[in-house]
Amino acid sequence: MRTRSTLRRYSALTAAALAAALVLTACGDDDGGDATTEPTADAADFPEGSTMAELAEAGSITVGTKFDQPLFGLVGPDGTPVGFDVEIAKIIAGELGISEDNIEWVETVSANRESFIQDGRVDIVVATYTINDERKELVDFAGPYFEAGQTIMVLEENSDINGPDDLAGRRVCSVEGSTPAENIRTNYPEAELFPTGAYSDCLEPLRNGQVDAVTTDNVILSGFVDQNPGEFKLVGEPFTQEPYGIGLMHGDTEFRNWINDVLEASYDDGRWEEAWAETAGAVLDTPEPPAVDRY
Repeated sequence: MRTRSTLRRYSALTAAALAAALVLTACGDDDGGDATTEPTADAADFPEGSTMAELAEAGSITVGTKFDQPLFGLVGPDGTPVGFDVEIAKIIAGELGISEDNIEWVETVSANRESFIQDGRVDIVVATYTINDERKELVDFAGPYFEAGQTIMVLEENSDINGPDDLAGRRVCSVEGSTPAENIRTNYPEAELFPTGAYSDCLEPLRNGQVDAVTTDNVILSGFVDQNPGEFKLVGEPFTQEPYGIGLMHGDTEFRNWINDVLEASYDDGRWEEAWAETAGAVLDTPEPPAVDRY
């Protein structure tokens, strides 16, 4: 696997580079047709030495994503992940001139997202990755491209738990290294946290009564409810805000700005909405895309 040495280049984005990036992001048809076109960019379209130029020249990109989350990142029958996060990553790759066949997907769980970026194991992480200040000390974020909210899933027949205040004295499953798990530890200490490595690992404990509830973002749990009809349900309203961002090497402001340009262009030309409709939109209403945070 090639190294990611240029991910540590911290040069500022020049006006010329920004103009080039904006031209590249305008890949929708003028007549309002299919917004996803064949990749056409190459290394010469980007500032020399930039992460974008290196990836375009290599013709491939390594993306960390979840493999077990319906609607956002779930491995399909052919072994390739599908979902909204996956489609967002494809949009970014396409703007680099990289086809879907040249994306290497790496399973990335909540606990290893920062280390995979820092070690160069992946070029970007698109994995229901909540932006927060603590994580910004370790990695950079483009986006957000979606805003979720923490909620609770219980067995369909459960009538005792209707919100986070009902978790006192209950065993609650969530994933180690996630913001929902930390929220339970910090703000609901009377609940007993049952940590796992992946959200799919919470399903059997919920079925057999080993835990009373599962908590994470509403869109993740909605996928499990849809995938297992008649077994589970969501209760209460979301009680946090979880802005999903694209993780990348800390300090690579040039790459972060460029990805933000790509995201904003996808809002305007319909690719973001198309990606939602083809994935999470099968279950959930179409939300408004959030404004990116150019911190």
